[in-house]
This record gives sequence, C-alpha cells and structure tokens, in this order.
Amino acid sequence: MNQSPIALITGGNRGIGRSTAMKLAEQGSDILLTYRNNRAEADAVVAAIEALGRRAVALQLDVGASGGFPAFASQVRDALATHWQRDRFDHLVNNAGAGLHENFETTTEAQFDELMNVHLKGVFFLTQKLLPLLADGGRIVNVSSGLARFSFPGSSAYAVMKGGVEVLTRYLAKELGPRGIAVNTVAPGAIATDFRGGAIRDNPEAMKMIASMTPLGRVGLPDDIGGVIASLLSPANGWISGQRIEASGGMLV
Repeated sequence: MNQSPIALITGGNRGIGRSTAMKLAEQGSDILLTYRNNRAEADAVVAAIEALGRRAVALQLDVGASGGFPAFASQVRDALATHWQRDRFDHLVNNAGAGLHENFETTTEAQFDELMNVHLKGVFFLTQKLLPLLADGGRIVNVSSGLARFSFPGSSAYAVMKGGVEVLTRYLAKELGPRGIAVNTVAPGAIATDFRGGAIRDNPEAMKMIASMTPLGRVGLPDDIGGVIASLLSPANGWISGQRIEASGGMLV
C-alpha cells in the first residue's frame, strides 16, 4: 500500500502557504505546516485539511532565527514518528517570509539583516537542518518573487534575497540530485494577500496599475500560486529540477 506524501510548508497558516497546504491536501498529501505567531490561524488550516480526510500538524517556527532550527528539526522528527509512524517527509516548501518597502538610499542595515535572516539565511540553513529528514526522491520548492526579474523602486533589499534563493535553488538541484531530490523555484508576481499589511490587496490603485501591466489582466490570488506549487510536487512533474517558474500572469513580459 502506497503511503501518502507528507509536505512541510513554512508559513502555511496564511496566504500562499495556506493555499499550497490546501491544494496539496486536495491532491492527497498530508501536511506539516509552520506558523510564527498566529496559532489560531494555523489550527484553522489544520482543521480544514483534516476535513478533507488528510492528516495535518502545525508547529511554531521563526524562520529568521536559525538558532532554533536544530530544535525544530527534532520537533519534526517527533511529529513524523507520532502522527505518521515514519522517519521521513517527502516535500519541503520554503514559503515563509516578510516584506519591506524601502528605497535603496534609506534601507538600514537592521532592515537588510532581518530580510536576509528570513529569506536567505533561513532558507539555506533550515533546508540544511531538515535534509536528514527529507526522503530520497523528494522535492523542494523555494518561493522567490517576480521582483528578482523585474524591478520596482523600494524592493531592492527584498529582491536581492530572492535572487539569492534562486541561485541556491540551482545549487541544491545539482548537489541533491544524487539523492533523487528535485529542487525548483516558484516566483509569484503581485499577489493579493496580507503580505506587507495588504499593501496590494487593500490598494485599489495598486491593483489597477498591476492589472494594466499584466497580460491576463488582473492581480494574482493565493490559489494561483498554491496550484502551481502543488502541480510541481505532483507525481507527474518529477523530471523538473533546477528551474525557475514564474507565476505572474505574464506581468511585464
């Protein structure tokens, strides 16, 4: 009897992470999701996944605090043993993040370091710590941003981190290939979520501007990205590795 895949999704309590968790559960995966502060949100996602007949567990994690990664890996190991009687999970989605809108001239070292800790150092070392628990033949998806391709003032520090993640993806694809692990980047365009306090979702003018430069004529939604990530993790797409897949509706193509 085939076991259901288990996916670990950072920041799975809201936005793109939540959509990814639900889409994966719909296609038959069980879910380990992380949240930073909002336990109630995470519990609601767990309940929604369980309503689909899948198993789910929520664990607290600050992806910007790498000192906590060894303890988190132990929690993952315990959760796998307790809830699945297994010692490996199958898919890792590095999604959790925080935004910043600040011009290059006024970006502080503290702001830069916070973004680096979350988006680059966090992804690098969390993946490293979880590798012993990731099954051979597994998959990794790193979430980047369309801002690593196109440029808008105020996003330089954030985009630099995402550019680093895209380079890391290619190196991981090369180094983890001998274990049969496929590694890819999904780069969302502008998405209407609560990211940066709902800066896009709650700004009609921003929504109109983005729609005008997007061939498909609208701002993206979380399910547009969750569906792409779930597709990449489906059995049919195991031969894709080392790629950057932008899901932006063709924005600024």
